[in-house]
Amino acid sequence: MPLPIRRRDSSPLKAIGGPGQSSTPTETQIVDLERRRDVLKARVAELQWDLGGLVYEMAIRDRIRVEVLVKRAAALQDADSELNEIERILRLEHTAEAGACASCGAPHSTGASFCWQCGQPILQQVTSDSIF
Repeated sequence: MPLPIRRRDSSPLKAIGGPGQSSTPTETQIVDLERRRDVLKARVAELQWDLGGLVYEMAIRDRIRVEVLVKRAAALQDADSELNEIERILRLEHTAEAGACASCGAPHSTGASFCWQCGQPILQQVTSDSIF
């Protein structure tokens, strides 16, 4: 069962491939995930910057507060793990194998029209006589 992706406000995003949903994300879900990925990239960069600055400030004042650093590092880890999960889902969608060529058996992706190996069309045309 897929894990729900959490937003910054901790409300879960719709899990792709959950019960009652198709296993392939729709175009709208892909666009939403790409937007969320961009937001998370900026958030992770900001959290890394802030954590580094916090460590520096604590070090120059000779007052390291580990509990504060752990709390900030946990927030960074949460955002980074969500970002990695979204990137994994998007990478699967863009590179996933959709099937095999009927002519040569070579794998093809979801948007392929022709086989990359033998050049045959992936979808076979059906004559109107064969449709009832």
